[in-house]
Amino acid sequence: MNRDDHEHVGPGDAGRASSGRTAPTGQGGGRRRRGRRRGERPVVPEAEFTSYYGMPILNRPTWKALDIAGYLFLGGLAGGSSLLAAGAHATGRRALARSAKIGALGAISASTVALIHDLGRPERFYNMLRVAKPTSPMSVGSWILAGYGPLTGVAAVTEATGRFRRTGAAATAGAALLGPAVASYTAVLIADTAVPSWHEGYRELPFVFTGSGTAAAGGLGMLTVSVAQAGPARRAAALGAALELGAGEVMTRRMGLAAEPLRQGRAGALVRASKILTATGAAVGLLAGRRSRAAAALSGAALLAGSTALRFGVFRAGVASAEDPRYTVVPQRERLRQREERRRRERSAEEHEETGRLAGEDRGTSEGR
Repeated sequence: MNRDDHEHVGPGDAGRASSGRTAPTGQGGGRRRRGRRRGERPVVPEAEFTSYYGMPILNRPTWKALDIAGYLFLGGLAGGSSLLAAGAHATGRRALARSAKIGALGAISASTVALIHDLGRPERFYNMLRVAKPTSPMSVGSWILAGYGPLTGVAAVTEATGRFRRTGAAATAGAALLGPAVASYTAVLIADTAVPSWHEGYRELPFVFTGSGTAAAGGLGMLTVSVAQAGPARRAAALGAALELGAGEVMTRRMGLAAEPLRQGRAGALVRASKILTATGAAVGLLAGRRSRAAAALSGAALLAGSTALRFGVFRAGVASAEDPRYTVVPQRERLRQREERRRRERSAEEHEETGRLAGEDRGTSEGR
């Protein structure tokens, strides 16, 4: 295997192979690029990549599904709820504001517990705050949580007690400013790994997660307050669902082979369920949620379930893509092929330009004579 075949697909360390396995597998394995004359045909057909000694190239993510997928969902719910709370607070919808603020506090508290449970010891979370590293999504996310958590706490407590209302309003606004970052940074975090189905979605996955968090927050609002107060929640749910479904469709079309785990197996079933639940919940909320309390509650429950299913589906798809070496090797070789083709075209263009220049010089010399 030549040196280029060891290229990793992502900048992060998570999921990288621990051993220096080498094998002439797949297309081009042991192929000589030099010495082949033009028009020469290979004796044997190009090999199709099927296995890497029957072993995965990347280490399987060791994160616990319940902890990390739950952490992804709860972070999105908290961020979306803070945005909804700020809007409800500003427009005087006290019941919706109270529900969203308390919901944001509960969600961010539970997500922090899930993260610490996955880390194993609470001091590991505090250790992540010892250094602020702007190029690390984990470090940036830890500091965002450290600032966001107290703000949601102050906003919820002042709302529930009715005391220090100006302080509560300032905390509500601060939490709303950090809400989009809380909802989307987890997508940046998992996309910054070498896991194919996470890394290849790095462009659209933050929008998918932000939309899903907004839809879930709208669902929580419709589930907990009266239809008269839930107008902003219905609109937030519809906007979030449109963003989630639209960005998700663009993402899966662009990802190519790496999107396959998002359509197959248990992960595919979860992603399909999330689309149905989110679309149905948003539609029911818009069409019937303003007239029927039961329809609004049903819509809210569907949106929350859809957001949960999306996070678990994305998590399982990433694990499946890390376990199958095909999702690592085939896209790498396709990128190498495109790179070689691009260089070949550049060399051809340079040769054509040089030939034209020499021909022009020859004509000039002849005319001078």
